[in-house]
Amino acid sequence: METLMVDRVHSSLRLFMHRNAVFLCERLCAQFPSETNVQLLATCYLHNNQPYAAYHILKGKKLPESRYLFAMSCFRMNLLREAEDTLCPVNEPNIEVPSGATGHYLLGVIYRCTGRMSAAAEQFTQALTLDPLLWAAYEELCILGVAEDADECFSEATALRLQQEHASTSALEKSNFANENRILSSSLPSSLGDIIPKQMKQLHANNAAEVPGYPHVRATALHVQNSTPSNIAQFDNPSPTASQTSSIVPPPLFRNVHAYQNTISGDAPAKQKANGANQPLRRKYLDEARLKKVSGRLFNQSSDSMPRRSARLSRDTTINSNSNSNISQFGGNGTDHSSGKLRVNSSTPSKLCSTAVRSVQVRKGKPRATENFDEGSRYEVIDEMWTDNVPAPSSSVSTTEGRFFEQDKAERIMLQDSKVAIGIRELLGLLRTLGEGFRLSCLFKCQEALEVFRKLPESQFNTGWVLCQVGKAYFELVDYLEADHYFELAHRLSPCTLDGMDIYSTVLYHLNAEMRLSYLAQELISIDRLSPQAWCAVGNCFALRKDHETALKNFQRAVQLDSRFAYAHTLCGHEYSALEDYENSLKFYRCALQVDERHYNAWYGLGVVYLRQEKFEFAEHHFRRAFQINPRSSVLMCYLGMALHSLKRNEEALEMMEKAIAADKKNPLPKYQKALILLGLQKYTEALEELERLKEIAPHESSMYALMGKIYKQLNILDKAVFCFGIALDLKPPAADLAIIKSAMEKVHLPDELMDDDL
Repeated sequence: METLMVDRVHSSLRLFMHRNAVFLCERLCAQFPSETNVQLLATCYLHNNQPYAAYHILKGKKLPESRYLFAMSCFRMNLLREAEDTLCPVNEPNIEVPSGATGHYLLGVIYRCTGRMSAAAEQFTQALTLDPLLWAAYEELCILGVAEDADECFSEATALRLQQEHASTSALEKSNFANENRILSSSLPSSLGDIIPKQMKQLHANNAAEVPGYPHVRATALHVQNSTPSNIAQFDNPSPTASQTSSIVPPPLFRNVHAYQNTISGDAPAKQKANGANQPLRRKYLDEARLKKVSGRLFNQSSDSMPRRSARLSRDTTINSNSNSNISQFGGNGTDHSSGKLRVNSSTPSKLCSTAVRSVQVRKGKPRATENFDEGSRYEVIDEMWTDNVPAPSSSVSTTEGRFFEQDKAERIMLQDSKVAIGIRELLGLLRTLGEGFRLSCLFKCQEALEVFRKLPESQFNTGWVLCQVGKAYFELVDYLEADHYFELAHRLSPCTLDGMDIYSTVLYHLNAEMRLSYLAQELISIDRLSPQAWCAVGNCFALRKDHETALKNFQRAVQLDSRFAYAHTLCGHEYSALEDYENSLKFYRCALQVDERHYNAWYGLGVVYLRQEKFEFAEHHFRRAFQINPRSSVLMCYLGMALHSLKRNEEALEMMEKAIAADKKNPLPKYQKALILLGLQKYTEALEELERLKEIAPHESSMYALMGKIYKQLNILDKAVFCFGIALDLKPPAADLAIIKSAMEKVHLPDELMDDDL
């Protein structure tokens, strides 16, 4: 009953029938309250999203599996301290973390959530050491920015280790299988007299089953007798001589039934010498009866008890076949001629060896299920059971067949090991490429990451995860058109994948694609209303319309759904900053950093707030922290240079602007800021040259023409100054800049000391 209930619970979990699994497992624990069953019940509760129930039944349990499940329950309930104490008790520092690699991974996640990044990295590294295929651990190390090269993590040494582990596991399973066979062979009865009457009745009932389509023929079983003499005269065969038995080897495991008769069953039933008329009948009989699959255990006999083939039996069958009677005689009482059907006399007291009970039988019903050998491989008997004119093999032939079988078995093992080795290397090669690309992406080495991802085969590249990673790389490179292309392709190939869709919505925000952004937000909400990515898309849609209050509500909804979603906190900070609520803006940026201290967007947001508040030292500190995380961002370089310029550190600021321009030649902001710095250093000619280069990139930027007009005024080229101010006004600048440009244009003929320094 217990085994049946456990099997039903596992089946329900496998088929996602979680409520059914919980109900059955509760009955199981009530009837059989062992800790193993309690662990199964806790697993059902966790699958059914009831961590509190699992927490209740596992509290105080000491087995490793119970500790791991209890820690998982605590983690889901946000009881991080209790989960940590369960996995790594303070009073027992030498106790092992339960569940191996997964236990270390869970402990690492707990450390990361509590801000202990170095300890988290150690646990993730330990998990990856125990299980090199635990991708989640390597992913976490990449997010923390401390992952080693994928070539080292998924190296050839790792492949060899996995092969050794697979070989040792396979050898252990085969050893256990051999032990089971040995125990089973010793426990089976050695003679027919040892079989209980009910088993004997069932055995002969099966032997007497009719063959469908041939009511005059009974399906006979192949009986294998022991080498002990029988009390039936016609089966009393002479013993082999010493020369005959000296070279006999154990029979091959998976030979056809006929070979099994010849090499093992010395007292097996006689085969009829069939005439031409009977051969088609026998072949059709075999096709319809469907010979059973034979387990390797069936032939597990020792060489010293090897049955021998009866010469008298061969002689008798020749006589019987020539007498034109389709009767095979297995018992001492002959046949029942009145019925016309072949029967086996159940009163025959002939003795069987241990394999008699497990003999191959042709039954009337469905085929008998055989046992697995060598990890579930099944071998069928492919030769016919009865063939004509097959001589009894000699001991030398048996030895040759045994050698051939051993050679064939060795070749199969070598082929299987070769396939396993190839599979391991292919998998590690794939993980090596994916891991290296993801590691470079997390380090914001986006161009190198793109080159690595392009090495993937087409089938792997055209998947949602890879395309999203490529889109993120282009997003960090501020190439929004390419990012849009790959995100759109990823969404088309995998429309229900929500990871990365928050970044996709930001890409559409920067492209001012209002209609597409609105459609994406509605689509994501229809897929999963409880995903933070969907509400971030909705918030970006309202932010694009300058409805910052509504956008803020949607971003806060994303935070409520997942408080560990750092980007939602950052977007809330951006909206508060747009509303000039700097206090709340700083609060949300700091919350984002508590979730992920490498989230450079939050460091950038803090720097922008302090820059607007004219706290330039604080601004420079936060911009530099963001720059240390993402040292290839042209935007971060530019803002850091602006903070340095505000601190009157113009040389450093100018150097940083040069780096920003080199990092992204299409970004107009560092060119404009460089011209401002040069203007402050009174290098008017160089400033004008930089603005001329900027004009090629952004020819419709009003602030650029206003700055050119100011420089021409300083150079006393008044007509060009008026011309530039006029163009700036024609380009419809923002309302805040409009009044400043008009004032500068009106005062263009006044001395410099009377002009306002607003531009």
